[in-house]
Amino acid sequence: MGDALQVNDSSMQALAAYLQKTLEPSTRHEAEVFLNKLEQNQNFGQLVLQLIATKSYDLHIRFAASLLFKNFVRRNWMIDDERDNRITPGDRDAIKSRIVDLMTISEARIQLQLSDAVTQIADTDFPQKWQGLIPELVSKLNAQDFVTNNGLLQTAHSIFQRWRPLYPSDNLYTEIKIALESFCEPYRQVFLATDRMIEANAQNAPQLKVLFETLHLLTEIYHDLNCHDIPEYFVTHLQEFLGLFHKYLSYDNPLLAGDDDDTPGPILQVKASICEVVELYSKRYEEDFTSLPDFIQTSWALLTTLGLEPKNDTLVSKAMSFLTSVVKNGRHKDMFSAKEVLSQLCEKIVLPNMGLRESDEELFEDEPIEYIRRDLEGSDSETRRRAATELVRGLLDQYPTDVTAIITNYIQHYLQRYNANVAENWKDKDAAMFLLTSIAAKSSGSQFGVTETNAEVNILDFFEKHVIPDLNAPVSGAIHPILKVDAIKYLYTFRGQFTKDQLLGALPLLARHLESTNYAVYTYAAICIERILFMRVSGATGPMMFSSDDIAPLAETLTSNLFRLIELGQTPEKLAENDYLMKCQMRLILTVREKMMPLVSLCLARLTAIVQAVSSNPSNPKFNHYVFESIGALIRFICTASPEAAGQFENLLFQPFQVILQQDIVEFTPYVFQLLSQLLSFNAGTELSSSYQALFLPLVQPTLWQQQGNIPALVKLLQAYLQKGWPWIVANHQLEPLLGVCQKLVSSKINDHHSFELLQTMILNVPMSTLGNYMKHVLVMLLTRLQTHKTDKFRKGFINFSFFYMALDLEGTGPDGYWALFDTVQSGLFVQFLKTAWLAEAQKVSGRIERKTCAVAMVRLLTSCRTITEGTNFDAAWPSVMNALVKLFEAPQDVKGATQDAAMDADLYAIDIEETGYQSQFSQLATTSSSKIDPTAQIQDPKQFLLEGIVRFNQAYPGRFHHGQVQLQPDTQAHLANYLSSAGIAL
Repeated sequence: MGDALQVNDSSMQALAAYLQKTLEPSTRHEAEVFLNKLEQNQNFGQLVLQLIATKSYDLHIRFAASLLFKNFVRRNWMIDDERDNRITPGDRDAIKSRIVDLMTISEARIQLQLSDAVTQIADTDFPQKWQGLIPELVSKLNAQDFVTNNGLLQTAHSIFQRWRPLYPSDNLYTEIKIALESFCEPYRQVFLATDRMIEANAQNAPQLKVLFETLHLLTEIYHDLNCHDIPEYFVTHLQEFLGLFHKYLSYDNPLLAGDDDDTPGPILQVKASICEVVELYSKRYEEDFTSLPDFIQTSWALLTTLGLEPKNDTLVSKAMSFLTSVVKNGRHKDMFSAKEVLSQLCEKIVLPNMGLRESDEELFEDEPIEYIRRDLEGSDSETRRRAATELVRGLLDQYPTDVTAIITNYIQHYLQRYNANVAENWKDKDAAMFLLTSIAAKSSGSQFGVTETNAEVNILDFFEKHVIPDLNAPVSGAIHPILKVDAIKYLYTFRGQFTKDQLLGALPLLARHLESTNYAVYTYAAICIERILFMRVSGATGPMMFSSDDIAPLAETLTSNLFRLIELGQTPEKLAENDYLMKCQMRLILTVREKMMPLVSLCLARLTAIVQAVSSNPSNPKFNHYVFESIGALIRFICTASPEAAGQFENLLFQPFQVILQQDIVEFTPYVFQLLSQLLSFNAGTELSSSYQALFLPLVQPTLWQQQGNIPALVKLLQAYLQKGWPWIVANHQLEPLLGVCQKLVSSKINDHHSFELLQTMILNVPMSTLGNYMKHVLVMLLTRLQTHKTDKFRKGFINFSFFYMALDLEGTGPDGYWALFDTVQSGLFVQFLKTAWLAEAQKVSGRIERKTCAVAMVRLLTSCRTITEGTNFDAAWPSVMNALVKLFEAPQDVKGATQDAAMDADLYAIDIEETGYQSQFSQLATTSSSKIDPTAQIQDPKQFLLEGIVRFNQAYPGRFHHGQVQLQPDTQAHLANYLSSAGIAL
């Protein structure tokens, strides 16, 4: 925490001047750096709030201040083990005492930012540390001022809505109860006042708009407050609220219709929210929901009268979702069981919302990438087609035969119309394809496509009759491109239902479509190819379906076309727009592996050119990630097959990598460091090349370490340097700078675990004759951090590090080496840590290698630690170690050899990188990862290692084993006797 700022006029003027600079491109960076430093000072939050409240400053400055304040809260309010507390308790209390009042009197733009800040604070402090929040919000509600009410209700909704996805718990129910105590009655009064005001202002369009915004927020809050259970208050007033909801689900007023066919107005938003509420009630509180039939009838009427304009899409989707929830509930089966009712549902509701609309065609033509994302990534979760599909599947759950027959008749009808006039009636086939998918696919996932199908639908027969002809047709011009997409998507959707041979036969057809001139067609082809290559023999657990031999014959054609399509982008933004194409190229490399050798030069040239082009504006993180994964995959597989290729990769990649580092392209530098560490690991030379030597010095300078996203990758790169070039590091006096890096990492709660990674690599590679001079300093550094800023993460890291050190059989390591190191700090300290920390926490060590290391360390303590076996510490230490070790052996986790890790590493290329997700600051490249190093790899079974050690120990120190054995816990004695007996060892 820096110095305290003075909250006065001069401070506000200085702050306002820097905020003005953030609005100018030429001074923005300088001003933002200054403000980032300034926010570390005491009273910063209060100063910003005072500036926001001072109306004499221009609105744009005060709005900039509100953004600054919101981001300040987002970055600094939460306190945890990973972050230091950068806001004092006094500042926190002062901010909370003022912010709600300031929010209510601020302009709408500022009010929204302060509302977000209140929500951020509430996420951490409400209710325990901010018990007055809800009463203060309630006290500001005003039956006459609905603009202010909307700001307050928006804030309340932002706080309450986070309850919706949470798992029920006592703490959650306590929090909800606290909110309800002061909120319910004022909420109801505002609801009733809003209803009265709507009646009184039926002809006042501006006022109605404000009131329906209020009604929308009130409905959303009702959902929030009822999301886990019906509170007693709402049970008491249930019919009153349901009556209001039914009234406004049926409400209409031409003044609120609006002229925009694309954007839903407040009345449509209210009705959509009501549909969500009644869906919640139909699923969870059906016994109390006596007016359910009225809502079903009203929703049905809505769905048959609403037009096809995009503004109605959300309401139509929510209404269909409500009907779907009712249909899926078996208790209402009789309500829809009549064939006439099912036919009406399909004809009046499903079919009109399955058809392709003009707006869909426009999106397909004008923004194909958006069309694709909506279709495949679920961003169309509120589209009519998806909602209609879910309704069909709900009907299929209850009435499979009848609904399949009804929809099949319509499919045949549409196909007949299409065949009668292929050019004019292409939309009919599109509808037929969509309907077929809706009744055929019972369950599906993005990774493997449809996993369960409707037995009454012949998927392969439909494919042969209606899909193959479209795939065989000329790539461009013969049929409408949307039908091409439908055909490709059919294969994509049902890929799991085809055999390997069928898919291999389809791949050349898909590859042809990469030559299409239509953006959507070639993109869907790439998506389908990528997902097919990702398939496994038996779901998620089997081996990969396609080998490098299967796909290598297609590699050159696919690679050429994919890069050609990517490079159609004429700007960095357009070049990186289509991440699906880049993902397909990445998957191709991951599948073909070392057989990409003939194409390596081509691929690397194109990939590095793409990196250089998009580096001026790295706009698409997914695309960028796939580019670097592709480079990593080439390095991984080619260098594994031909180690001498590492030098060729270095020659091709060093120059573009140096440009990225020199230009400080923060989005790319972590990737570059990961790839450099991979290259260095594969380098077959016995000494560091001049290029690596020149790169090392900047790596240990503070500048690079200031960027959080660099740190994991930098640590990995320094580990590679230690493994490959520790003699050069020592000879050039770079060991101390490396230890300085460790010290900096140790002092950081976020990065301290990386210090242990780096230290362990040093100990494994640098002889203790050199490193030993620094180890007392290292231990003091670790112990000081443990004493002054202990966190669970650091404590666990230190315990693992201690077992690691004791498990090694290198000069100056092992339990005797570690004990001697502790004695240089303080006599008796080792035994204290052994009993109170290491042994006490041994059972909590997680990770197979870590647990194995822990076991080996304890075996060495028991059987080869002279400080115990020959000293005066035997009775104090030996029985405790054996008790802990046997307890570890009897725990369910495995502590045996490294075969499991090797198997995981062998299959690493098959990881679905997109499924693993991204981090905003650092994304691990799966292709550069490697198996965790096992420091005790020469020991396969720690239990066998113990038995062998006991035999040697008993021979070297006759009688000592029996002396220690009688001091063991009874369970330990029994297990140990069983180990010895099973191995045929008699002592």
